[in-house]
Formats: sequence, C-alpha cells, structure tokens
Amino acid sequence: QVQLVESGGGSVQAGGSLTLSCLVSWPTYTIQNMGWFRQAPRLNREGVAAIRTGNSATTYADSVKGRLTISQDNAKNTLYLQMNSLKPEDTAMYYCATTANTFILPLSRYAYGYWGQGTQVTVSS
Repeated sequence: QVQLVESGGGSVQAGGSLTLSCLVSWPTYTIQNMGWFRQAPRLNREGVAAIRTGNSATTYADSVKGRLTISQDNAKNTLYLQMNSLKPEDTAMYYCATTANTFILPLSRYAYGYWGQGTQVTVSS
C-alpha cells in the first residue's frame, strides 16, 4: 500500500511563493506517474501538474504554466511543487497522487489510485 504525506502548505500574499512536498512510502522510481491536484470549496478536484517518473516528462494545466513547477527527488522518495507568483485563485487544498499505470491522462483525477490527505494553500490579495 503506497502512502503519501503532503507538507509545505500555508498562507501567503498574492505574488508570494510556496513549495509543497509529498513524501512517498514507496521508491518513486518504481512509480510510473505522479501528480499534484487541487480542490477549492464547491469545485471539482483538478489536476495542476504531473510528471512521468521514468523520463521526468511534465504536464501542466494552462492556469499554472510558468508559475508552478513539479519535480521529483528519487533519493528522497519525494515529489515537489514549487509555486511562484501565487494568485488568490490558487487557494485550495492541494493533494499529491500516484499511479503504477503507464499510459494515462496525466491531469485526470480518475487516473490515479493513491492519494495523500492534502495540504491547504491560502493566497490573500
């Protein structure tokens, strides 16, 4: 059973930065795809960034391109999300997710089988 624990959320002002971390209880090099999702109140959970662990290929939602960067550290079994130029609309609970499946729609929440508990990000204007 893969377990994921997110950390690094908090409250920042617009334009600020945060780095989220996701510690995975399984060697990340054995996992095919990993992603970051977010869910604001009354909205569906949406994918913001994903990475294919084998070749580090990344995918981003249009709303975060150029501001958020996903990365992995296999030595630490950790997934990261560097968040810059944050906006109030980035306010949400952020979740990391993994799947052993290879060919997936990387930003689809239905493609992932393992989820963390989430970490809250609040951006004030």
